[in-house]
Amino acid sequence: MPSLPAISLAESTGLGFLGAWAVQIAAFAFIIWLTFYIAKKRKPPRMAELPTENGWKRIFRGAWPILIAAVVLAVLNAITLLTRGSPWGITSAFALWGSQISQSMGIDVASWYYWSRDGMEEQLTQSVFLDSTSVMNFGLVTGAFIASAAGGLFALKKIPFKTALASLIGGLLMGYGARLAFGCNIGAYFSGIASFSVHGWVWAVMALLGTYTALWIMPWFGLKVPKPNDKSC
Repeated sequence: MPSLPAISLAESTGLGFLGAWAVQIAAFAFIIWLTFYIAKKRKPPRMAELPTENGWKRIFRGAWPILIAAVVLAVLNAITLLTRGSPWGITSAFALWGSQISQSMGIDVASWYYWSRDGMEEQLTQSVFLDSTSVMNFGLVTGAFIASAAGGLFALKKIPFKTALASLIGGLLMGYGARLAFGCNIGAYFSGIASFSVHGWVWAVMALLGTYTALWIMPWFGLKVPKPNDKSC
């Protein structure tokens, strides 16, 4: 597929890491200001209050303050970078799982370009538990389940057909798109911007356009578009 060469805001522009950091902080400051400005004009749906506890119990049950959650994510991403040598990612494990399943069915996935690159083919013959991204995904799913159960948010409910269909189509589109972009909102966006890659910012713009499109077509599947007076989870 057509592609541009890798562009680093720190190394490809002459700004250096400190200069690139300053530019990105300025960009974040502008985005925060713009968000509050638009919120005052458009009055978006309010975030629904999540069940929580007080004091030290809040660590294990209920929602954390956004600022603390953001700092924890940043610190954990830095630890991930130091321990595995690459930023946090998610969707590469999905490609590995799907390819190993396809390979067990007799499909020659080793001949695909994705796996023909240096050092990639070896992953096809190893256990997924030797893949750091896979292990992190297992931990992420398990941790999310434990956190939602502890917070009183996990409940089995009957899912309407149109909602299930929209979720299935949306999930397939997001998964396919994430592999084309070599990452999702974690690997391509969160970790992309954190590593000063310009593609992270391009991803953000396209994600906003995609979100707008999704809101436009939600009524087609019988899904309600939140209004200013609604409370959104």
